[in-house]
Amino acid sequence: MTKPSPASPPPPPPPPSSPPQNPLRNPLIRLLSISILCSISYTIGSYTSAINTYTTTNHLHQPPPCPDPTPISTTSHRQNPPPKTLDFEPHNTLPLPPSNPPKKFKTCPANFTHYCPCQDPLREVRFRVEKMLHRERHCPVAGEILRCLVPKPAGYKWPFPWPKSRGEAWFSNVPFKRLTESKKQQNWVRLKGVKGYVGLLKKLVPLQTGAIRTALDTGCGVASFGDSLMDYNILTMSIAPRDIHEAQVQFALERGLPAMLGVLGTYRLPYPSRSFDMAHCSRCLVPWTEFDGLYLMEIDRLLRPGGYWVLSGPPINWKVNYVVSNGTTKDPKKELRRLEDLARRLCWKKISGKGPIAVWQKPNDHLHCDQTRKDSKSPKFCGVDDDPDDGWYRKMDSCITPLPKEGGILDNWPKRLNSIPPRMGKPNELSISHSKAGSGLGEKDFLDDTLLWKRRVSGYIRVIKSPATGGYRNIMDMNAGLGGFAASLSEYPVWVMNVVPHDADHRTLGIIYERGLIGTYMNWCEPFSTYPRSYDLIHADNVFSLYKNKCDIMDIFIEMYRILRPKGTIIIADHVDIIVKMKRHIDQMGWHSKLSDTEAGPFGPRKLLFVDI
Repeated sequence: MTKPSPASPPPPPPPPSSPPQNPLRNPLIRLLSISILCSISYTIGSYTSAINTYTTTNHLHQPPPCPDPTPISTTSHRQNPPPKTLDFEPHNTLPLPPSNPPKKFKTCPANFTHYCPCQDPLREVRFRVEKMLHRERHCPVAGEILRCLVPKPAGYKWPFPWPKSRGEAWFSNVPFKRLTESKKQQNWVRLKGVKGYVGLLKKLVPLQTGAIRTALDTGCGVASFGDSLMDYNILTMSIAPRDIHEAQVQFALERGLPAMLGVLGTYRLPYPSRSFDMAHCSRCLVPWTEFDGLYLMEIDRLLRPGGYWVLSGPPINWKVNYVVSNGTTKDPKKELRRLEDLARRLCWKKISGKGPIAVWQKPNDHLHCDQTRKDSKSPKFCGVDDDPDDGWYRKMDSCITPLPKEGGILDNWPKRLNSIPPRMGKPNELSISHSKAGSGLGEKDFLDDTLLWKRRVSGYIRVIKSPATGGYRNIMDMNAGLGGFAASLSEYPVWVMNVVPHDADHRTLGIIYERGLIGTYMNWCEPFSTYPRSYDLIHADNVFSLYKNKCDIMDIFIEMYRILRPKGTIIIADHVDIIVKMKRHIDQMGWHSKLSDTEAGPFGPRKLLFVDI
């Protein structure tokens, strides 16, 4: 029997498999992974922060363009159209307390309808009559400043458009019966009378050549002389005090003629030296030969070399029109002799003394002046410390303003408008340490400024069409600089009162006059020397930046309301931070405003506010 073979042993169990390896346990790999994750997180965080910062910065300082269909900005936005509203406020996430609506100013009583703060009859009685001091500017002090809005008269209507306004005005706008009665019989108001007067004058002085562009009319009445000179492209600054005829200057402005309240009294007139090609006085009752000839020396300061002084009325043509009556009236023959002697000592040359008009001409220089001034009574030349361009609250001096030894020759109008003014780039050589005229400014500044304002005014006209269509006539530039704003408007039927703040960085009013434009010095912490409702459009470029720390801005707004006509317009151009503050004040006045860009586009630091009253 065969034995069975033993069973084969079972195969050995397979070796246990090793656990899977985790690569993060490797110190080098783990360190590298952590570094990569940190870098990614930092990059994402930085990108998100940059987006938030850019958005916030744009809201605060880089506003989008105005949605106006004719925006001033020339920047294209074809791919990303601008939002419908401009937003200058910061977008804080913290809750803000509700803001109260601005408190609006009340309307003044009806007896303030024709209120002139610095020529208030109730205030002028405090001052002496000598040298017409009572007729000078006497502005309200703290506690007297008006804090209400001057009302318009009952039945007020928008003035007739130019040139119809030259001959017609609404009585309800200037409702003074005394003015109407006292002026209606004067040839001065009647077109035929003044036309004949100027027709005689043009035989004596070159009105038609363009050599005479700026004129000063002292004691202007209702400014019909200045109106007639416009036929010869002569721009006249007509001045008169507020007197018994009440509103002559207001009536002139109502007609669309340049005028302001002013008087030859104690202080210099608020214009620089060598401003006018011609000065005129017709029955203006100025005592020319009194006070050592003080007032004629002021005319001499204001006349350009070779300028003309025209005088009619007493004592001219005394043989025909005037007689002495019991010693109560000055001897006109003696008065004329004194006047002619004074003009001789000023080195003026008499051109004509026949008929109702006498004309003298100022010399072109003083090189030969001493030959005609040999007597001891001749006035002295002003000292080197005198600033002949200082015309703001500066008392008149009994001295002759010296003329420059060279330069100062102007082109005829209209070429002089865009020619380089002789004062450009030079301080007044007679008072280099005092005058700021043109200091730091050169020919390039003038040319750049001229081109800049042509672009700006073109943008203004696209928004406000009235200056181009005859709807606006009287315009004021509150901070005129070199006069570029007014020069760019010269093609339209308007005139511009160019105001240069007396405390501006550059005293540029002399340059403005050399361009054939007119204007005045001013401190906008005080009211302007005019009646209410004088101007159709007020331009305020950097005015509030200049005065933000000098006086209460609301007082400037109240004054702007006083001198602006109902339904008039204000253009405010300033830094965006100032514009934001001004917008709140405008809301307080109850005005309607529209925000827009300047020529620099939506990212420029300056913005515009178009304000409708």
